[in-house]
Amino acid sequence: MHSRIFSLLFLCLLAGRIEAEEQGVHLFILSGQSNMAGLDPNVSFTPTVEQAFGKEHVIVVKDAQGGQPIRRWYKQWKPKNGPMPEKNGDLYDRLMEKVNKAIEGKTVATVTFVWMQGENDAKTSHGEVYADALRGLIDQLASDLDRKDVNFVIGRISDFSNDNKSFPHWTIVRDAQVKVAEENERGAWVDTDDLNDKPGKDGTKRNDLHYTKDGYAEFGKRCAEKAIELIRKKH
Repeated sequence: MHSRIFSLLFLCLLAGRIEAEEQGVHLFILSGQSNMAGLDPNVSFTPTVEQAFGKEHVIVVKDAQGGQPIRRWYKQWKPKNGPMPEKNGDLYDRLMEKVNKAIEGKTVATVTFVWMQGENDAKTSHGEVYADALRGLIDQLASDLDRKDVNFVIGRISDFSNDNKSFPHWTIVRDAQVKVAEENERGAWVDTDDLNDKPGKDGTKRNDLHYTKDGYAEFGKRCAEKAIELIRKKH
């Protein structure tokens, strides 16, 4: 009798493990410059996606570095005028080393790319080629992972320099990010305009380049919720 119960329990556990393997994992790839570097996924992003899909079905990989242009990820980047730089994509290669290691031996059910970058390109006046570079980066990732179903969530750069004084192409990059997200059924973007509100020297609110502690937590939550929405959406 006991052996029969044990056998049934073992079969149930085995069936559950097989079902989990067949279901696969949801891979979330987070990258970008300083406002992605400042995001701790463990605070809000990872708990939110784990609650939606189960901890055993979630892999989160993050690699970010402050102050960097998109060309350090997109290998075919070129300026509007002038020659193409000799070397692009080194940070992308670093990111993909982490990704490939994380998914080795795993069945990947979905891939979602979460991108928070653009401040550098706005500062250096490369906004006019930003949309094409962002599309190219997403295609590059999809090609390297051999998938046609990569979802992506873009954090639109905040209202820090909406007057375009200190960062001449700020609003051009903002508009490009929204355009790329909205033209693709697998894309989405999140607003960050309320995440960078810090007290100024005169006591009034100032829109800082970087987010507050609570702002980063909210940013992670918003990105996770958009990612979940895209995964559950039928394309």
